[in-house]
Amino acid sequence: MGMAMKLADYLRSHPVEYHLVQHPHSANSLEAAQGAHLPLAALAKAVVLEDENEHPVIAVLPASRKIDLDALRAGTGRSLRLASEAGVGERFADCKLGAVPPIGNAYGIETIWDDSVATQPEVYFEAGDHETLVRVKTSDFVHLLEGAQHMAFSEPMQRARSLF
Repeated sequence: MGMAMKLADYLRSHPVEYHLVQHPHSANSLEAAQGAHLPLAALAKAVVLEDENEHPVIAVLPASRKIDLDALRAGTGRSLRLASEAGVGERFADCKLGAVPPIGNAYGIETIWDDSVATQPEVYFEAGDHETLVRVKTSDFVHLLEGAQHMAFSEPMQRARSLF
C-alpha cells in the first residue's frame, strides 16, 4: 500500500523534504520502531480520541510515552476518550487500522501534539500502512501540523496509567 492517499496529497500541497522508510510488517508503534531500528522517542504515534460530542481529535506523542488523559483533559477542558475502532476506520478509510498518520490536517481532524515530540532532530511516523514510515526534520513536522495546539500530556511508559 505505501503512503495513504490523503497524506500524500497533503505532503504535495505542503512541500517538505521527506523520505519513506520501509520496515517489516508491524502491529504497533513499538514493533515499527524496532523493525526500522529507530529509538522509540523518534517515532510519533497518533492516538485517535473523541470528545463528548464525538468530535475527533488526534493526539500525537512519541512511541516511548503514553497519554496522561487527565493532563490532556485539563489542558483542553474537554472530556476526551479513545475513539471507537469503527469510527477510526471510517475517518481514515485510506489507512490500515492501527497505522493512522499523525497529520490530522490531511484528514480535516484537529490535532494536539505533546511537547516531547520536539525533542528529537527527526520525526518518523506511520504513512498509513504497517510497513512504511515517513521521516522528516522535526521543524518540518511541526510545520505540517500547521497551528495545532501543543502541550505536555504524556508520561514515560513505565509510569503511565493509561492503556494507550
